[in-house]
Amino acid sequence: MSTPTNDAVVASNFIRNIIDEDARTGKWQGRVETRFPPEPNGYLHVGHAKSIHVNFGLARDYGGVCHLRFDDTNPEKESTEYVDSIIDAVQWLGFSWEKDGNAHLYYASDYFEKLYGFACLLIERGHAYVDSQSADEMRAARGSLTEPGKPSPFRDRTPAENLDLFARMRAGEFADGEHVLRAKIDMASPNINMRDPVIYRIRHAHHHRTGDAWCVYPMYDFTHCVSDALENITHSLCTLEFEDHRPLYDWFLDRLAEAGQFARPLPQQIEFARLKLTYAITSKRKLIQLVQEGHVDAWDDPRLPTIIGLRRRGYTPSAIQLFCDRIGVSKADSWIDMSTLEQALRDDLDPVAPRAIAVLDPLKLIVENFPEDGREPCSAPVHPHHPERGQRDFVFTRELWIERDDFTETPPKGYFRLFPGNKVRLRYGFVIECIGADKDADGNVVAVRCRYFPDSKSGTEGANTYKVKGNIHWVSATDAVAAEVRLYDRLFAEPQPDAGGRDFLQALNPNAKRTVRAFVEPSAGALAAEARVQFERHGYFVADRRDSAPGRPVFNRAVSLKDSWGK
Repeated sequence: MSTPTNDAVVASNFIRNIIDEDARTGKWQGRVETRFPPEPNGYLHVGHAKSIHVNFGLARDYGGVCHLRFDDTNPEKESTEYVDSIIDAVQWLGFSWEKDGNAHLYYASDYFEKLYGFACLLIERGHAYVDSQSADEMRAARGSLTEPGKPSPFRDRTPAENLDLFARMRAGEFADGEHVLRAKIDMASPNINMRDPVIYRIRHAHHHRTGDAWCVYPMYDFTHCVSDALENITHSLCTLEFEDHRPLYDWFLDRLAEAGQFARPLPQQIEFARLKLTYAITSKRKLIQLVQEGHVDAWDDPRLPTIIGLRRRGYTPSAIQLFCDRIGVSKADSWIDMSTLEQALRDDLDPVAPRAIAVLDPLKLIVENFPEDGREPCSAPVHPHHPERGQRDFVFTRELWIERDDFTETPPKGYFRLFPGNKVRLRYGFVIECIGADKDADGNVVAVRCRYFPDSKSGTEGANTYKVKGNIHWVSATDAVAAEVRLYDRLFAEPQPDAGGRDFLQALNPNAKRTVRAFVEPSAGALAAEARVQFERHGYFVADRRDSAPGRPVFNRAVSLKDSWGK
């Protein structure tokens, strides 16, 4: 199958060109099998979302399959919690590792016995040896970009000696760091990755799947390519930092193919640019620091670029896929501005999100000439561009809540909202005229007083006779639902918070989270967890998936209506 099978128009890129050429030449007999191989040592972030989109998306488009494989070879940092979170993230993003009734879900730990056997085979064929130098000694002998490395004094051990030592390493005779298994390649190679890299190291640590069965664990460079070959991967897609590792990837597979373990063609490693997003940190080490030191609330804090954080913030799978489509796939590293991600969410939510009114900084408005027990029904469209979705209903009462900054006693030039003597329209309601304000002992305004014009109701014939410039939002003080609203913004105040090796914590945005007590119209107060809504004037919000409940809503601001950072 040489062309994508979905009906959507897809942008060409260099990876698709490679797949198309492979199909033309019959290299893989039409197969496309990719893999997404995360290490379960943390929660996935937006950079992983791009890799998921590339790997699973290409396999889907070409009628193939993408394997989900956990690179669980570092027991000290991995856990079942992270495994479960990764599975959930991939599924939430809308992708599947199933094909023709088979679940292509794998673990590198599934291959521990085979990997050990392949390592023994490399030893037997003179391609690997046990090194007994310390880590510092090996580091000093590795050389530099301008100087070749120095061979280990243990490089010429016989295969028999190496097999014996390697078996004893597995049996647990030695302490961590006492020996390692290294590939025997070329200590003078200009590619430092080829200077006898470590294949196995000793780690007396409990593994989340294999328990204490193993105390030697394979390194990523060895595990990854062998796992690809075992799973018959055709195109092994990874980010650019692995480009210098590709000769090693090929070297391992070539040696094992020569030994009759794998048939050619062998999996092909292809590198693409990783996602570098401004105003964000995607280093797992730094994300862990943010969580453990309490700079954020948890891994799903909406300020974090983790997938569960984005989900809780209000991002949708379709918005993230739209973002990935827009940034594309290339070989060149470049920074993607956070506004691109935010705009993808606006574009995704605008056609579908219902509208509602929320007052985030409430100030009481008293309509003096409206009956104290009066209730005037009002309505507004659920969505302004989709009349078929109907109307949402609410009531106009004597006491209302308006935004505090919609009133001032001394209006600046160009201020068209509420001030003494001025008329404005209450959106979807009546025209009112401000007649004064109540103040507390400190001179703070605690209520605004007005009178309304009964023949000015929106949608009636009389409404057109009133020409006012101001139009403000409101909710009924008796019917509105009290809500907790969390106003999230970018976690960092600088586009590249860790540039030049500086302390990224110094770039934290102190205004990245602000919590307010607000009032929302009844339709919004009844929304289920994870339901998204546009609060007119304020932006797109989501009912928090952990804390919100009907009648007790908690809303997170997903994104503002417009980009305020570009100004």
